Amino acid sequence: MTLDPDQTGPIRIGESNEWPATVVGAHRLREDLTVVRLIGEFVPFAPGQSVEVRTPQHPNMVRRLYPALPPSLDGKLEFHIRTVPGGWCSGSMVADTRTGDEWKIRNPAGWLAVDEDATEVVMIADGIGLAPLRAQLLDLSRREQPPRTHLFVAGRYPRDLYAADMLALLGNEMPWLTIIPVVLDEEDPDWADDWYESCRVEIGFHPEELIQGTLPEVVSRFTPLDHQNILVCGAAATVHNTVEMLVATGTPPELIRYEGF
Repeated sequence: MTLDPDQTGPIRIGESNEWPATVVGAHRLREDLTVVRLIGEFVPFAPGQSVEVRTPQHPNMVRRLYPALPPSLDGKLEFHIRTVPGGWCSGSMVADTRTGDEWKIRNPAGWLAVDEDATEVVMIADGIGLAPLRAQLLDLSRREQPPRTHLFVAGRYPRDLYAADMLALLGNEMPWLTIIPVVLDEEDPDWADDWYESCRVEIGFHPEELIQGTLPEVVSRFTPLDHQNILVCGAAATVHNTVEMLVATGTPPELIRYEGF
């Protein structure tokens, strides 16, 4: 399944239930990325699904986003949003979202699910494709015996691994989780990202932990995967190339679930 990250269109009133939520925090982590947290009515989605969102900045447009938290009875929601080149809607959501904004949530959909009887899981996240996989991780942590899980998380540069501190904490708290950070370039670019500098923390990945290469190349070193539940999410081209590589190196297609945007 492929989704356009700046997919917009007319609202079709009455097509599905709609749940209100209020922005309680918009945390700009990078020039092109923000994390938005909301509280509102309970939204009945499944971990790994996406939802349609309406914002006050674009009340007649919908955009499909992936919650980064599992469903919460107290109505907590979190979304990771990155500016898409040429995508004026995503750019506005990153730059203009403010505390107190009222969002409308509707139409959960998707199939990034982990089987109840899974004993081993491989998650492959490109950029903000991490969001639905993080929701899955937190949901798996509620199981009496969580499956052994390997999470590949990828960015072009080390600073693109925007959730390194959160992932380091999760790795310490979840002994069944192994995190594999992947970067195309081992050094950050020489242009400054003031947002990154303002929120830089000491917790995160050490340079020696980073594996250099494209995401499909790095994942191919661990194939074939012949029994694991495999979830892939991220930019459409990277997801396509990763799934093609998995199948070409002997991974059964029926083991793979993926979403591209």
